[in-house]
Amino acid sequence: MIVGNKALSALFLLAASASSTQAFVPSASASASASNGVRQTASSSSSQLFSTIERVKVSPPPTVTGDDAAALFEDHVQKTYGRYPITLVSGKGCNLYDSDGKEYLDFVSGIATCALGHSNPELTAAVSAQMEQFHHISNLYFNTQQAQLATWLTDNSCADKVFFCNSGAEANEGAIKLARKHANDRGIDCPVIITAIQSFHGRTLTALTATAQPKYHAGFTYGGEMVPGFEYVPYNDIEALKAKVEEINTTPDAQGRKRGLAAILMEPLQGEGGIIPGNPEFFKAARQLADDSGALLMCDEVQIGMGRSGHLWGHQKLGVEPDVFTSAKALGGGVPIGAMMARGAAADVLTPGTHASTYGGNPLACAAGVAVAKYMADNDLLDNVEARGEQIAAGLVKIAEKYPNILGEVRGWGLLRGVVVKDDAGCTAGELVGDVMKEGLLLVPAGPSVVRFVPPLIVNEAQIDQALEMFEEAVAKRA
Repeated sequence: MIVGNKALSALFLLAASASSTQAFVPSASASASASNGVRQTASSSSSQLFSTIERVKVSPPPTVTGDDAAALFEDHVQKTYGRYPITLVSGKGCNLYDSDGKEYLDFVSGIATCALGHSNPELTAAVSAQMEQFHHISNLYFNTQQAQLATWLTDNSCADKVFFCNSGAEANEGAIKLARKHANDRGIDCPVIITAIQSFHGRTLTALTATAQPKYHAGFTYGGEMVPGFEYVPYNDIEALKAKVEEINTTPDAQGRKRGLAAILMEPLQGEGGIIPGNPEFFKAARQLADDSGALLMCDEVQIGMGRSGHLWGHQKLGVEPDVFTSAKALGGGVPIGAMMARGAAADVLTPGTHASTYGGNPLACAAGVAVAKYMADNDLLDNVEARGEQIAAGLVKIAEKYPNILGEVRGWGLLRGVVVKDDAGCTAGELVGDVMKEGLLLVPAGPSVVRFVPPLIVNEAQIDQALEMFEEAVAKRA
């Protein structure tokens, strides 16, 4: 190891010495490769190091057109998404435009994120003004934008305090850490969090463990196991939940350590799991079981929250108040921001040094959040969500009745609606979404058998009618 470090230091000194006297001269083979624009692929470590040292000057970003984007994605972007073959270049309101100039009615909203649509003047003005002032400072200091958004969130919910981060997964990670610390503070050695089968809580490792869908766990286990401390029950199954809580609270772990319920974490409406609304009785039972166990009830509001249900928060439709709930997506109208909110004693569990976020609550993201909040209040957006949601649901029911061999149940709340594609329909939800895209409507699947409608919260009556017409045209071609 000492020899290796000395050799590496010598190489760096050689490079520094060469640069101080004359240009570092590459080998003939390297020069030929560089002149032909060929990336160095030599297997020796010295060649790789040489190639790294040689790149002293930073190149500017390339100019990219709509025609170039797909090929550049293929070469330079990791393939974590299956993408539809269009390159979007601009948007206005509920419409998006591709590189060929084709117009699309956007009923995806960046997956429930662009609550105010695209290029919203108020949001644009707020973000632009904040950039001219300052956009980021450390959380070592106070800033007025974070204080303003936190106050609005607590004024409009059961929460007492807010922790800001950057995404829904991070917000849920924060909630999980809070629940574990709360349980540890009560003397529980092995705190357990219950989540629902077919849930979705994010892509980070612990949030993914909370996501009770084995297909997302494949390839990420250690010895076949994900992060310990999670148990799963069927969504809306009160008896299964009661039994699981009893088991956790009375059964020690394999080493004889004390187990106990830390939290019950549920989505008020399962989004990625197929647009399945929560049952009020189930959530009331969860609230009581958490209280009886000294545990926390936590709600993942990342997709259904910020007005998409017709209420500001999805749990308001279920008649319960959680101890902790999370938000992201629509909170910034498309500007990345997440929030984990807590009330009562839960709001004081995390202390300096126990949790943090570099970007969380930065002035730029919070200015966007304040702009979204102000627009929602000034324009009675929740009333529009209720009316337009009922319009979508009624229209989808009519189409499903007309094509019963293809479509089944219509479900959801507000402007998060789904329609089931039947198993023998001859197509998956994803394939039907591809068909509809050809008609000029953007939709998104929720699992393999549900087509999801998540338009911006500003969508109007005429646009709903247009979307339903295009959807029916695509379904008719499959009939």
